[in-house]
Amino acid sequence: MGRIYQTQGLRKQLLGEMCDSNRAVLFEGKHSLEDFSDKELENLVVDDNHGVIYCYIPKVACTNWKRVMVVLNKSEPYQDPMSISGDLVHLPNILTKLTSFPRTEMKAKLKHYIKFLFVRDPFVRLISAYRNKFQRHNEYFYHYYGRDILRRYGNHPDPPRTAHEAIESKVQPSFYNFIQYLLDPDTEKTTPFEPHWRQMHRLCHPCFIQYDFLGHQESLQEDAEQLLSILKLEDAFKFPSSYENMTSPESLLDWFRTVPVEDRKQLYDLYEADFKLFGYSIPEKLLDG
Repeated sequence: MGRIYQTQGLRKQLLGEMCDSNRAVLFEGKHSLEDFSDKELENLVVDDNHGVIYCYIPKVACTNWKRVMVVLNKSEPYQDPMSISGDLVHLPNILTKLTSFPRTEMKAKLKHYIKFLFVRDPFVRLISAYRNKFQRHNEYFYHYYGRDILRRYGNHPDPPRTAHEAIESKVQPSFYNFIQYLLDPDTEKTTPFEPHWRQMHRLCHPCFIQYDFLGHQESLQEDAEQLLSILKLEDAFKFPSSYENMTSPESLLDWFRTVPVEDRKQLYDLYEADFKLFGYSIPEKLLDG
């Protein structure tokens, strides 16, 4: 158990130091949780049975952790998390949102419950989001994002109407088109980034919420086991194992081959806070070209 606390201690220490030294950038004029809208806190879900709060980050094992939260919300004996459909856990109202409680209750739960989140290398997470939302058949993401990206950056003034047609005609936003979209200042003029590519610290506010456990996707199975043992649930069920097709950090250079170095640097600037807060090293090879 000693090593768990050592790793967690180092992660939390780094996070605290980064929050303190980057206040102007990270705090965006906010002073406390009171300054956040319910919309900004919507990724926090609660299990009152065990006194647990999980802040989910899309593309960071969030389907499996949501499965665990569904299991915890049901009575014992616990069912196998994998017996719960991956589609079901993303439906609205399946999990209890922290924002469904009055503010005073929210504050009390945040103070007394065990709070955790899982993070991932920011660039690997972006690749995973791109693969999942733009390389597969997804009508929603094609309609709301893909067509617009093709129009603005893909040299397709009149893209196919549906994701099905786009796949059939092999007209899909390239990874570089997706990066151009992220770098365009107009993208966030009206609404924040979609949560699958919004910066992790903007989803979970780790400078304002004191998380008890900071897990990393890169050590997911080990961290999951450690967290379940802290929650005294290590014998209750097994955390689902990762699937084979997961985006790997080793593939970064391949993916970024089509992205000019100047754009890679701008992208790093956009996600720099996530790299620093969560202890991910600067991807020198990418940024040096």
